[in-house]
Amino acid sequence: MDNLPKPGQPQAQKFHPVYLFLAVPFVCLLWVPLYNRIEPSLLGIPFFYWYQMLWTILGALCILPVYLHEERLRK
Repeated sequence: MDNLPKPGQPQAQKFHPVYLFLAVPFVCLLWVPLYNRIEPSLLGIPFFYWYQMLWTILGALCILPVYLHEERLRK
């Protein structure tokens, strides 16, 4: 038997380094000792809070290259 996908079935994708971007926000937010402090504050907001808010935007930016890679594969 051959291992070729049948028509209409999705092909298995190989690992591409761009998928490592998805791990960046995961690691940076789970490593709590990195941001478990008050100083430096930004506009009176302790570092603990604004660091997490910043990762909302940075997380979206980390997903963008993965999305663009997936869209390029579809074409």
